[in-house]
Amino acid sequence: MFANEMAEATCIIGHKRPHECNEEVEEAQKTKRKRKVDEDTCQNQHQCKEKKSRLSAELFGEDCEISHEQVYEFLKYAALGKRHNAAQPSWCRIYHQRHLAKVVVIVLQEVSQLYFYRFYLQFKHLRRAFQHRFSLPPTSANFIASVCGEGISMKHQNSIHGSASASSGRISKNSDLQKDPIIEKYGKEKHGLTSYILTLEEMRKYDYPLEGSPGCENYVHTQCESPRTDSSPLFGLDCEMCLTEKGNEVTRVSVVDAEGQCIMDELIKPETQILNYLTRYSGITRKILLPVKTKLPEIQDKLKKLLPHDAVLVGHSLNVDLHALQMIHPSVIDTSLLFARHKGRRFKLKFLAKAVLGKEIQCENKVGHDPTEDAEAALELLQYFIDQGPRKVVELNLETVLSAPNLMESSQQKSALQLQQNGVQKQSSEPPGILKPCFLDHLNATGQKTLLLSRKELASSGLCQNSLSTLNKQILKRAIQEVPLSSFSVIQFALRSEHVAPDLVAEVCEKMRIQLADMLTVYVGPFDKDFCLKSLRREFKKCGPIQSLTVLTETHQPHICIQYEVLEAAQLAMESLNGADVAGSYIKVQRPVTVMMLDCDMLIKELEMDIENEGVIYVAGLKKTLTETDLQEKFSHLKNLQALFWPRDLKSGKHRNYCFLKFQTSESALEALQDINRQGAEGSRLQSRKALTPSHLHRWICHMDRNDGKPSQLAHHILQVKKEQLSASEQDLRKKLKKLDRNIKKLYRSLENNTLCVILLPGVNSIYGSFSGLGLMGIKEESRSSAC
Repeated sequence: MFANEMAEATCIIGHKRPHECNEEVEEAQKTKRKRKVDEDTCQNQHQCKEKKSRLSAELFGEDCEISHEQVYEFLKYAALGKRHNAAQPSWCRIYHQRHLAKVVVIVLQEVSQLYFYRFYLQFKHLRRAFQHRFSLPPTSANFIASVCGEGISMKHQNSIHGSASASSGRISKNSDLQKDPIIEKYGKEKHGLTSYILTLEEMRKYDYPLEGSPGCENYVHTQCESPRTDSSPLFGLDCEMCLTEKGNEVTRVSVVDAEGQCIMDELIKPETQILNYLTRYSGITRKILLPVKTKLPEIQDKLKKLLPHDAVLVGHSLNVDLHALQMIHPSVIDTSLLFARHKGRRFKLKFLAKAVLGKEIQCENKVGHDPTEDAEAALELLQYFIDQGPRKVVELNLETVLSAPNLMESSQQKSALQLQQNGVQKQSSEPPGILKPCFLDHLNATGQKTLLLSRKELASSGLCQNSLSTLNKQILKRAIQEVPLSSFSVIQFALRSEHVAPDLVAEVCEKMRIQLADMLTVYVGPFDKDFCLKSLRREFKKCGPIQSLTVLTETHQPHICIQYEVLEAAQLAMESLNGADVAGSYIKVQRPVTVMMLDCDMLIKELEMDIENEGVIYVAGLKKTLTETDLQEKFSHLKNLQALFWPRDLKSGKHRNYCFLKFQTSESALEALQDINRQGAEGSRLQSRKALTPSHLHRWICHMDRNDGKPSQLAHHILQVKKEQLSASEQDLRKKLKKLDRNIKKLYRSLENNTLCVILLPGVNSIYGSFSGLGLMGIKEESRSSAC
């Protein structure tokens, strides 16, 4: 009543009719209510934005191969979080894990990294929707059990093929000891410690500081020159570093004696300003270093006085620590080389400590690594190796344990039994006889539904059909219906049916080698007959390392066939030297013309736009005399530089003449690229372009055996491919992979936002060889989903 009277009074004063005033009042009230709703909506959106989960993975360079054990820990944390004492994985952090809507794991059985890149253009959805990608070791056991836990195979025996323990037995029975790299290097019999000390040639190969080596002019020698015997004292050493204006500088050093006693643990004040404390790895913070006054020369003097003249230093990748300390020591044992692997790969210290010693080090719940703990672990690994001998170490089947984490217990029990037989007491971090549990049991116990859909599961329910496409349709249909009702889902799509030729893997591998060889090859010419080959090689080597260079004399004027070692180098030569005046001739640079190369331009474009290459550039023309410190200083002025990957030669262990730089944003990468190329135009040797090969693919390409680039071989490949075209089996495989990509796209679209989706290609083990797997992962967002 009072409100109406006031409204009428107002309308009188304003010379308006009463019903008009009532309308204005109602309109004002509506506006006020709308503003409040908008404010509440904005607040809710802000809260939701804060609660969005996200991933942060450091998968660049040598760290992009992830073991099955690490995948297990990642999925366990994604499913359970801190509430169930699951540890945050070190290789990939999940922020706001408790706000994840669902976790969905999609396994493409019998698909490998080889298939993904051989049929790269067919995987439109996979290569665009997932921000993070990593390599997986080839599976040699029950893959789903290895990444979800042994319990899953006991509960779903119809869905899983075989058991981990059976697999372990097969591997032990069938393994050929003579071909194991440890046996090849050390033989089967036990030896004293002097047999494992690195030779001068090995120290030079693996970049250990030596007198007269480039960059070691001001290094301090330990003066430990007495002859070594099998009774010489052992000392474990490990350092932690921080990133400074000078590069990586040591901030903590620990030394442990043969009895496991820490005889030195010192903090060190770096010479230059610290840019990043690397607390996650080093454990060092500003507060810890603030009162420290000790400088590196003091530590060098202390180490010289501490070490006996016949001391043997032990560590894991000890060359890095000695370079950080700027010290030269003649007798070292490197456990990363002692536990040798094929193709120059190395086990991580954390894995060896767990698999061999049963010790947990570098735990996720600790801030940074403990150098004393790491030094002691390296020392104990050497002592185990000496006590047991190479044969016993090989019998631990470490490669198998790495690819199947549920075999970790049997490996630990075996090593524990060996230690007990030799009178050595060892405390295991876990009770013997217990297999790694399936973490999905915790979800089921709390009433959260889990889902496993696979070929065998459908067969047991009577839904499996003879047609493979029908089978995958059934799995997709069930998944779209049931995934929204489950907290954690594992969906397994099948690839090959029984009628596919068994040698298909060999055929795909061979054609991948041919395609890689052709993409890495350029034809250059024409030249005058008296051109200088040496100066021409020098000119083209500026683009990157050359695998082979052959002069072609079959043409009217001489041409040259150059095969590079990396794809970026070949592409850089195409872009920068085509039409240029080289050796007195205006030359044409082109790739070979084959059936498989008809899609080359499109493939190059798609690789350049690959989400993995976002913010990454390739830089060629590095000098051989550069050290890691020099390289970091050289690029320290570049804005938002996040990481640097400097590959090594697989045979010599030396750094190559190129590197990859990763930036926080694409804009920063573009600015850096322009800056480097501008320096090149002004006389610098450096050349740069956008990266084409994701870091895990670069490592994979380097391991692929390629032909030597001779024209006769290339001509043979061209004729062979033109004649045979694609075989029926490969065409069939291409279609199936394209359908799998579409199925994943449909399933991905049906997922709700904030769902963690992990795609796992397990890899292949066959009579034709082992082929690495591939992992892709991301958290679904509305904007990214729409874009894809």
